[in-house]
Amino acid sequence: MFFEFKNRNKTIKELRKSQSYTAWELAFKLKVDTVDITQIDYLKFKEVPEPIKSKMLPLLRGDDMDEIPW
Repeated sequence: MFFEFKNRNKTIKELRKSQSYTAWELAFKLKVDTVDITQIDYLKFKEVPEPIKSKMLPLLRGDDMDEIPW
């Protein structure tokens, strides 16, 4: 909830770099082509089409880091 409100004006490139993902890694985790990620790289988060946005939100929010057994 707060992630989307706080980061809606940041570009996808800024958000994926803050999570230390390359375009290839993000595309691999989302199961899409790398070209799709590079096409939306310079869009703001609020401008991303909905099917990709809903897949991308948990990864950019860092939900996958909660499962690490430290």
